[in-house]
Amino acid sequence: MKHTPTPAGLAALEAQLAQDLEFLELPAKPWVPKRMHDGVPVRDVVVIGAGMCGLAATAKLVLTGITNVVAYDAAPAGFEGPWVTFARMQTLRSPKTLNGPSLGLPQLTFRAWFTAQWGIEAWRSLDKIPRGQWMDYLVWYRKVLALPVRNSVCMTGVAPVDDLIAIDVEGAETGRVLTRRLVLATGRSGLGGFAVPDFLKGIDRAHWAHSADDIDFDALKGKRVAVIGAGASSMDNAATALEAGAGSVDMLIRRKEMPRINKLTGIGSQGVVHGIYHLPDAWKWKFFDYTAATQTPPPRSSTLRVSRHPNARFFLDCGIVAVKEDAGGLLVETTQGPMRYDFMIAATGFSNDFSDRPEFAALAPHIRTWSDGRYTPDMGPPRTGMLEAPDLGPAFEFRERVPGSCPMLAHIHCFNDAAMLTHGKVSGDIPAVSAGADRLVRGIAASLFAEDVETHFANLIAYDTPELLGDEWVDSTPLLHKEAAL
Repeated sequence: MKHTPTPAGLAALEAQLAQDLEFLELPAKPWVPKRMHDGVPVRDVVVIGAGMCGLAATAKLVLTGITNVVAYDAAPAGFEGPWVTFARMQTLRSPKTLNGPSLGLPQLTFRAWFTAQWGIEAWRSLDKIPRGQWMDYLVWYRKVLALPVRNSVCMTGVAPVDDLIAIDVEGAETGRVLTRRLVLATGRSGLGGFAVPDFLKGIDRAHWAHSADDIDFDALKGKRVAVIGAGASSMDNAATALEAGAGSVDMLIRRKEMPRINKLTGIGSQGVVHGIYHLPDAWKWKFFDYTAATQTPPPRSSTLRVSRHPNARFFLDCGIVAVKEDAGGLLVETTQGPMRYDFMIAATGFSNDFSDRPEFAALAPHIRTWSDGRYTPDMGPPRTGMLEAPDLGPAFEFRERVPGSCPMLAHIHCFNDAAMLTHGKVSGDIPAVSAGADRLVRGIAASLFAEDVETHFANLIAYDTPELLGDEWVDSTPLLHKEAAL
């Protein structure tokens, strides 16, 4: 960035944001009754994950007056989410003008944050947002809203305790936390983990990595590298390997042609944001089956970042049949013949296989998925990733596979990428995360109020602050009776 940031401009923005919040009476006054369990304080909501979605959810909860909240993230402060960890693109693919997690507050947008420091001309000259700068913005977002985030804390287990949820944590905070509601803002990995092709299972991890791993790219200098896939992450990882000095990088792409059109971008609208959830299941399946079939292309800039290197090659219609280890590294049998590599990067996405995450062991067998009756064959082909998607309620809450088997699921909210098939893209990507946070928190607020309805009614009866003191009028009834007697 050629322009020098202006701290005074950011201070002025923060003052304007504080005034806007005051004008809107935000945060709302706390209204949820305090709970104790065997002498232990109970949280209203715990949020797992303090990346973009976790921050948006936490901010919306606090602004709504649900203040007995904490968000935990396993990463150190400033490293939450993918932006400065396994995301390897140079810039975001989203347009710089999107509102993102601003929750309808203009002074909380990236644009306001950017222009306050670098000015209008710098904004006009900015093409796409550098990913590191997006992380800087999220750090500011957390700071300016004073969000209750605790870093370097990992959730290791979930269990029911009466009508509450017990969460085991370890790290900077260790022990058991009781909460009434749990929000899983766990990002791209959702509820599962890496999606690993069968041909890599059993292969020594010294010879391959998933694209979301912490990869030592310097160790690939001079090496023969293969990258599986044609999506954004495959291009970003290939480019990073090439820029680190890899001897060669081959893109092994199963498709006969590269995907070129980002279909969902073409129909982006508030109708899509708010309407997907209310569609019949067959229409939901139809939309996401089609986009899965057509696939999302990698950004043009990411693809050029790879192809400009003379030692990069693109192999289309190149499916992988088998991978074997030998003295020369990896022998890869493909539909185009055998190929040899020193290292392979699998940009193969993530899975909704809940059993891959030990912290969800108490939940996994009970979570209802789309394969449990919501999907029917007449909707389209039975795609595994979609069949594994959780069948969620209107506030992203899980549903039980067998009614009554795990009641706490109704109080656990899946605010991450795994919610897409039920709710649309409102809990994973930048464009509609504010709408997703609003939907989530409206549901949590309504359920907490209903659960405490007796207390709220008792407070209604007990409230005795008069607005009229009795000296504001004179009762004319006696005069009327006197006149009638005459």
